[in-house]
Amino acid sequence: MSASADEIWAILRELAQSQKETDRKFQETDRKIKEVTASIGKLGNRLGDFIEDAVRPAAVRLFRERGIDVHEVQQNVSVQRGEEGIEVDLMVVNDTDVVAVECKSNLKLDDVNEHLTRLAKLKRLLPRYANARVMGAVAAMVIPDNVARYAYSKGLFVIGQSGEHLEIRNDAQFAPTVW
Repeated sequence: MSASADEIWAILRELAQSQKETDRKFQETDRKIKEVTASIGKLGNRLGDFIEDAVRPAAVRLFRERGIDVHEVQQNVSVQRGEEGIEVDLMVVNDTDVVAVECKSNLKLDDVNEHLTRLAKLKRLLPRYANARVMGAVAAMVIPDNVARYAYSKGLFVIGQSGEHLEIRNDAQFAPTVW
């Protein structure tokens, strides 16, 4: 039993309509994926803000316990000189010392490397600190052990959660790198 030309054309029209519906569903799915991705990005930024807000009040106590007498804590320091610029989440400052703190929800090796690059530029881009001892710190809710060891080996303070409190995880023998 063979199908007539009319039946074949009807099947092809139905197939074409079905393909259009499938394409529409794919476009809708793609749109939803983009929305979810944007929402996750915003949530990540908000978690970073949350970490900054948690570290800021603890920074005075944490660094005073390490012998750095904090006078002020600056949040979201941004500087641009010509084509070059940096942003620092928190700066813990006294008359002779500056600790630039990078805050993340989940600290990664790339975050540590980016912060080291930032620290290398800080005195040049913020010349008011040219004669200060500039040190660095990283703070996060989640700090994988390998990332904590790497940050420590690069001379950065590592600030993380311990129970309900934040603590500097570096041992008593730690000597921070000074830029």
